[in-house]
Amino acid sequence: MENINLAIKPSEFLCIIGPSGCGKSTLLRLIAGLDDPSSGEILLDGKELRGPSQDRGMVFQEYSLFPWRTVLKNVTFGLEIQGIDKQEQYKIAEEYIELVGLKGFEKRYPYELSGGMKQRVAIARALATEPAILLMDEPFGSVDAQTRNILQEELLEIWMRTKKTILFVTHSVDEAVYLADRVAVVSSRPGCLVKCAKIDIPRPRTRTSVEVNEFRGKLLMWLSLERTKACIQR
Repeated sequence: MENINLAIKPSEFLCIIGPSGCGKSTLLRLIAGLDDPSSGEILLDGKELRGPSQDRGMVFQEYSLFPWRTVLKNVTFGLEIQGIDKQEQYKIAEEYIELVGLKGFEKRYPYELSGGMKQRVAIARALATEPAILLMDEPFGSVDAQTRNILQEELLEIWMRTKKTILFVTHSVDEAVYLADRVAVVSSRPGCLVKCAKIDIPRPRTRTSVEVNEFRGKLLMWLSLERTKACIQR
């Protein structure tokens, strides 16, 4: 990636979209501290980020749950690392398990859950450590269309309740337009930021509204131009 200059506001929902292999997931990993940048810097509240920290929570496309731990114990994992008292761990975990709609499933293991339920557990685990930023790397890419729509609705409700800053990587134009305050378009390799547009559509949004379809058309046009440029460069 190169020439990425992006400022994100507190409590903003920002979607990042672009062709496969352009570096969207790499950008999230850099912000999460899982990879180191070869140049440049990443700042949070004016301080340079170095390595993973509890101020950033990450949700991956693969559910990344521990199969030998129950729902409750998966959600308490980050709290255990922080050394929080066990009773307090359970209290916090149960709060977020209820927030994602899994109250009553605390003792279940991942193999007993559907794909959508597993991703809810992953979201609860990421939120339990109270991060300032939630990083989501195509979190709904592995579920069916109906479940994806439901999870999008639930995520918006969680976001409005928690006021978290969310960076959300997706391949789906529809998903980006439905969820985001702004959408950042990244070009083909080497990935660079070519457009960052505000989605000035009131919430709650209707997926089939004229405004949503108009912005969807603009986003598809920008992505098409980037694909054309990539083909010419080859």
